[in-house]
Amino acid sequence: MRRREVITALGGAAAWPMVARAQQPERMRRIGVLMNLATDDREGQARLAAFVDGLQQSGWQSGRNLHVEVRWGAGDAERFRQYATELVALAPEVILAGSGATMPALRQATRSVPIVFTLVPDPVGAGFVASLARPGGNVTGFTNFEYSIGGKFLQLLKEIAPGVRRAAVLRDAADPAGIGQWGAIQTASPSFGVDLTAIGLGDAAEIEHAVTAFAHAPNGGLVVTSSAPSMVHRQLIITLAARHKLPAVYADRIFVTGGGLISYGPDRIDQYRRAAGYVDRILKGEKPADLPVQAPTKYELIINLKTAKALGLTVPDTLLARADEVIE
Repeated sequence: MRRREVITALGGAAAWPMVARAQQPERMRRIGVLMNLATDDREGQARLAAFVDGLQQSGWQSGRNLHVEVRWGAGDAERFRQYATELVALAPEVILAGSGATMPALRQATRSVPIVFTLVPDPVGAGFVASLARPGGNVTGFTNFEYSIGGKFLQLLKEIAPGVRRAAVLRDAADPAGIGQWGAIQTASPSFGVDLTAIGLGDAAEIEHAVTAFAHAPNGGLVVTSSAPSMVHRQLIITLAARHKLPAVYADRIFVTGGGLISYGPDRIDQYRRAAGYVDRILKGEKPADLPVQAPTKYELIINLKTAKALGLTVPDTLLARADEVIE
């Protein structure tokens, strides 16, 4: 064999390992997701889709280089504990916490697996992180509001329904966020001349009984705070508000698109998309302790004019001018 042919042959042989390496599948990474809503909840599916889309934008694709384990807690604390334990046992590299309600169970299940949370109002007060700028530990993520937003809820309720003198506040008394929101609303209530009644977000029958009893007296309205149970029972709450002619302000736009009166809060879908960016950075080697907790970039005011008309309310032009979206 001529020298040139030998060199060519050797060169071809040397290339084989490189070709073989190029054809090997990418390393499969595993992440867990603990959602606070039910499997068939359209809002939950939209949030998860935004998270997956965000991952894809960073080059992660389920089945190719990423395996995603999802559990749906449906607002049930016992399910959160069960699924948190299941997810940690699967040894994921990162876990997405779908809301503050899922965090206690995840914190109990692990202090080492990185966790990226969404929709947590006070992660420092809840003990999830050491500080917003320097979370420390294995947890970071995205807040969805400050407790002071409770005063804003009362302000909006009085603006859109000036005749309201009593407000039932639907909140999750077992969740630190529910306690914090209730406290902020109590602090603000004297300046708006509104007497408050706390209603715990238990099961459907308890919610219906409490709201119906509250509605027996006149000049009432509802404040529906941000929580997993309020999301799970949102259609019931909207129906009760309509049935008893109760003006209601909500923390999430999905209540208003579903027939509620008015909402004020952050874009929750966007939080999931942003959370994907943190998961990507952790998979690429960064530590949760070094990723600052981020606040919402925008709050949305949504008004349903059809519902206002059904309640006999005239929405002030000043309020309409501030709305980000008006549903006719």
